[in-house]
Amino acid sequence: MGEVLGCIQVKQSKVAVRERSGKFNGVLQPGCHCLPWCFGYEVAGEMSLRVRQLQVKCETKTKDNVFVNVVASVQFRVLPEKVEDAFYKLTNANAQIQAYVFDVIRASVPRLELDAVFEQKSDIAKAVKEQLEKAMSAYGFEIVETLIVNIEPDDCVKKAMNGINAAARERVAAKEKAEAEKIVQVKRAEGVAESKYLAGLGMARQRQAIVEGLRAENVPGTTTTTCAKDDMDMVLVTNYLDTMKAIGESSNSSAVFIPHGPGAVRDVASQIRDGLLQADSALKIKA
Repeated sequence: MGEVLGCIQVKQSKVAVRERSGKFNGVLQPGCHCLPWCFGYEVAGEMSLRVRQLQVKCETKTKDNVFVNVVASVQFRVLPEKVEDAFYKLTNANAQIQAYVFDVIRASVPRLELDAVFEQKSDIAKAVKEQLEKAMSAYGFEIVETLIVNIEPDDCVKKAMNGINAAARERVAAKEKAEAEKIVQVKRAEGVAESKYLAGLGMARQRQAIVEGLRAENVPGTTTTTCAKDDMDMVLVTNYLDTMKAIGESSNSSAVFIPHGPGAVRDVASQIRDGLLQADSALKIKA
């Protein structure tokens, strides 16, 4: 605002308070105005009609005894029709707003636990705005918006909260990992079982084919009475040879010394037959 020969200029978004002989005489809107100082007119001051923002940081305690710093952002402006009240009734608008914010926050937060403070910050902001609107409207100010922009617990509390969260996530991760390992082991066991079942099925069909072949071809040296015995001996010899082959093909097997030759095969067949006969005798005695 400038003064040239009794003329003043009021800038946009501002108003000037005019006085005559020390008494309020009116409000000058943006533009050029004639202010004859010789008749006792003067400009007492000017006020901005723009929206202003004030950040208030308040320390308080929650219901679960955690100290937090709550940062509230208050947006306010002077009402054009109440410039006189705003200029003359209130000395420091910022200090007045800060006092009311402190009062509302320190009355609301102690009733809530820390987690609830984060969840209900919009309710706290709404309570602050309602209280400010009631108080500041009498002084010519409008509360445009009130926001809770930050809630800062003590550093040790934040570390503890992060630790709790990390432990919970590790617990879930361990559970999922164990479940995945369980699925792998079950599937591996099912695969092994299926493989053994199919191998056994193939071996049984092989043995059956050998027996049926011996019976169908009438191999010399076998009789009707000894056919079953000959079939069993042939099956035992085949099993013996398959076992020898498996031992030789296994890369992880240690050195195994076993007797080998036609006589060894006969001894193995005789031992298995005797074992089966003894087991059958024991079952008959029990019965």
